[in-house]
Amino acid sequence: MAPLQGDHPAVTLLADVRVLDLTDGKGEMCGRYLADLGAEVILVEPPTGASSRRLEPIVEGASLYFATHNANKRSVTLDLAAPDDRRRFLDLVATADILIESFAPGHLTSLGLDAAALQSRRPALVVVSITDFGQDGPYSGYIATNLTISALSAVLDRSGNPGREPIPAPGRLVTEAAVIQAAWAALLAYANAVATGVGDHVDASLLELSISAFDPGFGVAGSARSTLPADGEALRGRPDSSHLYPIVACADGSVRFCLLAPRQWRGMFALIGEPAEFADPKYDTILNRFAEWDRLLPVIAAAFRDKTKADLVAAGKALRIPLTDVLTLGESMAVDHFAARGAFVDVEIAPGVKGKLANGFLLVDGVRAGIRSTAPALGEGNASLLDRLEPYRAPQALAEPLSSDPGRPLAGLKILDLGVIVMGAELPRLFADMGADVVKVENAAFPDGMRQVPPGEVITQSFVWGHRNKRSLGLDLRRPGGAALFARLAAEADVVMSNFKPGTMQALGLGDDALRSANPRLVIAESSALGASGPWSDRMGYGPLIRASTALSAQWRYPGSDSGYCDTNTVYPDHAAARVEAVAILAAVLRARRTGVGASISAAQAETILSQLSELYLEESLAPGSMQPMGNASAFDAPFGAYPCAGDDEWCAIEVRGDGDWKALTSVLGGTELADDRLATAAGRVARRAEVDAAVSAWTSRRSPLECMEVLQAAGVPAGAMARVPDLLDDPHLVARGFWRTIHQPQRPEAMPTENGPARFRTIAEPAMGPAPLQGEHSRQVLREWLALTEAEVDRLVDDGVVESL
Repeated sequence: MAPLQGDHPAVTLLADVRVLDLTDGKGEMCGRYLADLGAEVILVEPPTGASSRRLEPIVEGASLYFATHNANKRSVTLDLAAPDDRRRFLDLVATADILIESFAPGHLTSLGLDAAALQSRRPALVVVSITDFGQDGPYSGYIATNLTISALSAVLDRSGNPGREPIPAPGRLVTEAAVIQAAWAALLAYANAVATGVGDHVDASLLELSISAFDPGFGVAGSARSTLPADGEALRGRPDSSHLYPIVACADGSVRFCLLAPRQWRGMFALIGEPAEFADPKYDTILNRFAEWDRLLPVIAAAFRDKTKADLVAAGKALRIPLTDVLTLGESMAVDHFAARGAFVDVEIAPGVKGKLANGFLLVDGVRAGIRSTAPALGEGNASLLDRLEPYRAPQALAEPLSSDPGRPLAGLKILDLGVIVMGAELPRLFADMGADVVKVENAAFPDGMRQVPPGEVITQSFVWGHRNKRSLGLDLRRPGGAALFARLAAEADVVMSNFKPGTMQALGLGDDALRSANPRLVIAESSALGASGPWSDRMGYGPLIRASTALSAQWRYPGSDSGYCDTNTVYPDHAAARVEAVAILAAVLRARRTGVGASISAAQAETILSQLSELYLEESLAPGSMQPMGNASAFDAPFGAYPCAGDDEWCAIEVRGDGDWKALTSVLGGTELADDRLATAAGRVARRAEVDAAVSAWTSRRSPLECMEVLQAAGVPAGAMARVPDLLDDPHLVARGFWRTIHQPQRPEAMPTENGPARFRTIAEPAMGPAPLQGEHSRQVLREWLALTEAEVDRLVDDGVVESL
């Protein structure tokens, strides 16, 4: 571990927390993020080093994966199979608060180091087991990779163009999102342990984490998608959704735009020359534009064809159209905005080799929770951490517990939720599920876009998924007295969350300093597309535009195609970014309860993408122009990708990770063509990828995806049958592990499936399944309980138009 040169101040929200990190090849970003927030994270490796130190790509002996996922950590080496080292390990466990591991189920038990044995040395220890499929269930003995998890979680099915093969998202995007949810689960269990003195064993399945945290099929969706039919058949396949967030070619590249609000369409109407055939006011509505998209798109494309990206972006800003240029990885790293925000940092990853690392997910009190030190040398902490081990240092006690209910760790928190659309819904919902009193503050004059409903409906499934367990307060902050009433509520709150355009809260007189003057321990969390500072901070931001600005769209397409963009059917990074900010907020709340000092947390959704694609950015910085879309191929081995199976649009994801997997695969497939000695090495297989793919496709095409998966998994080869979203409800593994729950919304006739909690805990109860609120449904109740207002006082506020109440 080498400290970075220059001024890199540390965020210290978790400075009292010690984490032992035994993850290897998956899960490392869980510990890395806790380290970013100030925890002391100790990587416990075997004497030969973690296998991820040898994970491709490798540059001058350094694994780019290891470099990006293990910065800010320390390293010790212990052979857990050796009695003396096992004793030393247990001595180290006695000083820790959280232990994260990614061994196969049963491995630690075979060493006498199961959760019970670990907690016998430290009763309040939180053990987080991040495994492919969890500690039990039909798939618990299976092997997974990011690719196969993408298939089984129904992410792969939504990635690709109609009529073409599905392609995986770039990098390790799906499991990177999953691992941040593991960090959220870890901190929840830690908060509960602080309150109760009792630790936990968190069973974190990458499959389940991915379904929840990347782009949940039964979760809150974007404004455009929330008005589409929600029946099961509509969710199947890879529909043509290019009209939702179109990418259109221009003179020097491509741009992407969103047209959601009527004013945005009117701006576009002006930009394309006000064509008479689209002058009818009916085109102000999304559904009417979608119905005429085949006629409208050519008109827009013709108007854009001769304009540059810069001209279109400038026009979009002037006309208030959400529009951005589609950037490559190199272009994205070079933009002034990310430089001004310190979003990348130069790091020496090997002697004389410097590259750019994504510099953390967010800012706390204006300080970036980023890279302070490089990934550690093997065993660099042996002397200081093992040979001179100090006893456990108890952190400062909480002045007031977060909850009096041991099964609901956040039941004592009061949260004001000003969030809108997906990120704004999901972030506070995570807290509401754990018992917090979350009050959604909204008003009819500026409604949340998620309140849009198709004809005949009162509330959408999407809104219910995003706002379960909350209450609603109708409050117009722009009315005289509205902001003052909100400030009174904030004086009683623990957290205020918002995701308005930067500067909005300040313009209302509700900036951080104003709110904390009456409540010094208040945690104020704001998020936006591109951040509250920097040249692009005033750009209108939506998830699809963020993906374009960060090069994710350019990487997520068919290789060799100038179009073929495949990210239209996802709402990433909203759900992942919500969990990123949730972890920081809870860390800040814990500190506030210890010290009485609140915090300001500022997150840019774009920087979630930068961090979760950190390997790709680092490799591109070392070899500019080298990172191109890969689709169903890996630069390091073959086979890799989605292979056709018997049936219509049926696929199985298969990944060989080395010569051992290859031998197991060939033992199943047979055939003389795969016995070629030139295929015995990864390099040989990559060079002859077409032959390998043809042989694998010939075998899979005669079998169902499920048969392919079962046969290959039995041989030890990672394989995953591609699921569609409705299939997930009947998946035997998810059903056996209780992943699904049912929620009843009074305004909807059907019982709705919904995900359970963030992981499986031993001490934390499953979330309540309370309905989502109607607008202003709880206004009187909240004002009475939080501020002790009388009915007469509330009546006056309603009469003045400050408060809205059902």
